[in-house]
Amino acid sequence: MKKVVFWGTRGSLPIALTADAVRHKVMAALTAANGRRFASRSELADFVDGLPFATAGTFGGHSSCVEIVTGGPEHIICDMGSGARPLAQAKLAAYGAARPQVYHVFISHLHWDHLMGFPFFLPMYIPGNRIVIHGCHDRLEEAMRLQMRAPCFPVDYSQAGATIEYHAMTPGQPHAVAGLTVTPHRQLHAGDSYGYRFAGQGRCVVYSTDSEHKLEDNGERQGFIEFFQAADLVVFDAMYSLAEAVSVKADWGHSSNVVGVELCQAAGARRLALFHHEPVNDDEQLGRLLDETRRFEAITREGRAPLEIISAYDGLVVDL
Repeated sequence: MKKVVFWGTRGSLPIALTADAVRHKVMAALTAANGRRFASRSELADFVDGLPFATAGTFGGHSSCVEIVTGGPEHIICDMGSGARPLAQAKLAAYGAARPQVYHVFISHLHWDHLMGFPFFLPMYIPGNRIVIHGCHDRLEEAMRLQMRAPCFPVDYSQAGATIEYHAMTPGQPHAVAGLTVTPHRQLHAGDSYGYRFAGQGRCVVYSTDSEHKLEDNGERQGFIEFFQAADLVVFDAMYSLAEAVSVKADWGHSSNVVGVELCQAAGARRLALFHHEPVNDDEQLGRLLDETRRFEAITREGRAPLEIISAYDGLVVDL
């Protein structure tokens, strides 16, 4: 495995950056410039690069879609949220319609925010492409077809030009896919959710979203520690704060930044990516959450190797 590309990182539903939010960013940037003049475009670019991410950038608004790049001829995708649309555009720009591709799609669960990008995944309409949809749910194919049925969508599933296949996976059992060993893990979420551990080429990536953790259950905790063990990157559902996750939003099927740190520290993981961001949280709130998470990791490290913590955003590329 070479890298991980985040095409959609929001939870529950896509959101858009509002005009008021853009105005706030422009005002913050101009305030930081404080009348400064720039001799060249590169000098201006350096200044912008030095601004806080919440001012110069955005975490984005697409729902869950993550690509694992192996360097091989087949493509690995986790979930088909609205981020699947820009992913599809990038693949068509790279390969065109005349070069058929194989796409392996791993579905965490059947809620709409994780499937809604599939009707906009343009390779599905191109003959010669092969799309293999992997998952642990008995109704996986039914769910993919249902969202494209009238009156919900104008293009029926039957109009797909690509070959679409379904591969039923068994939780806890390793499966060989595109040169990788992929192991699903059952997670606590309404209707069940499944995380995936991808291992191969001397690297390991864990994709674990829409999962609530009851850490007082030692068996459940130990199961996730083993699932995350020595991973190079753990993509983790950190939708809520710890206070929200254990009180007002308990049993909503999501987790927190603090739990992500604790599990990754215990598992000896190398890097944690906060993911499935709460739609209500703006860029500044997510930036503060990242800072707080890094401080928490530092004060709870206790002699362990540092855990690198990042916050995923639409367009982020992580080298493994």
